[in-house]
Amino acid sequence: MTDFVRHFLDVGSGVSRRNFLTGSAAIAGGVALAPLAASRPARAAGLKEVRFSEAVHNLGYINLYVGMHAKIFEKNGLDMKISAAGGDTQTFAAVLGGSADFAIGDATMAQISRENGGPGVVVGTVVQRAHYFGVSKTLKPIADPKDFKGLKIVTSPEPNTNFSVAKRLLEKAGLKVGVDATIVPVNPGTEIAAMLAGQADIAIAYQPSVAAAEAQGANVVFDFSTYIGPFCNTGIMVLPTTIQKDPQMVQALVTSFEEASRKTYADPAFAKEVARKEFPDLPGEVVDKAIDAELKYLIPAQSVVTKQDQWKNLMDMQVYLGNAKGSIAFDQIIDNSFADKAVASLK
Repeated sequence: MTDFVRHFLDVGSGVSRRNFLTGSAAIAGGVALAPLAASRPARAAGLKEVRFSEAVHNLGYINLYVGMHAKIFEKNGLDMKISAAGGDTQTFAAVLGGSADFAIGDATMAQISRENGGPGVVVGTVVQRAHYFGVSKTLKPIADPKDFKGLKIVTSPEPNTNFSVAKRLLEKAGLKVGVDATIVPVNPGTEIAAMLAGQADIAIAYQPSVAAAEAQGANVVFDFSTYIGPFCNTGIMVLPTTIQKDPQMVQALVTSFEEASRKTYADPAFAKEVARKEFPDLPGEVVDKAIDAELKYLIPAQSVVTKQDQWKNLMDMQVYLGNAKGSIAFDQIIDNSFADKAVASLK
């Protein structure tokens, strides 16, 4: 076991069995979220139990929640036990540590693990664009990244994705982090609250906390999804040993995500209904606005298949930042065989 993989296990040891954390939207609105998994009935007879870890409870993962509420996973024979780990590193640590069968989060974690002699395979995409928005109560819309000069920017800590996209944006604009602009790292999910409290000029955050902040007088001043383009923001990560041991479970899970992704775009009204249930303490109109933004900017994956341009944009960013070497070939870390079968089966 490499030091890097051991570090993953150390990070994840205390978080892999947590219930859902308070999401960023809840913090912005001053309320707590009830875990989806905690409200589910006891394991149904005949279903395969799947231990599933999400990085943070947020609407970028609306496909997952649609699949749960539409009972798509159950239809495919799965009893999903979902927990939120609290960040990208922690969710992959849950897989490495054996407390989760699958994780969704920044798929760079699997890439880094592989580059350091550890395991990790990506079998699908859940978020196909950078699902981050720059939100502020004081700034006007920013058209040129150079206009971030002089700003305090709040994000999750490195190596979480919103830190990475913010850092690369600044450096590509010729701005030196810590000199021309400052990144203020906070716990994942608390970015909006920190901005509203005056700790920064702008927060890099995701839905529904963005819509919740707008309801409190903030505005979206920068759109990362359009700025970056196709982007494997969130992947489904699993160990090769899990694939070898139970390929039927992997196929059922990937097929469920493909079906849920299609339903999310085909039935926005149902997606909004699901989102309201997942974030019951937020006003319904705030949640609806968040879903409208998610679909408008094509943030949830339209298909679980991981495309080469999505992966290239992710790797280009992470290599540029020095978080990954990019030394693992696409077809060695991306296993689209399950996704391709899912697409074929649903045509």
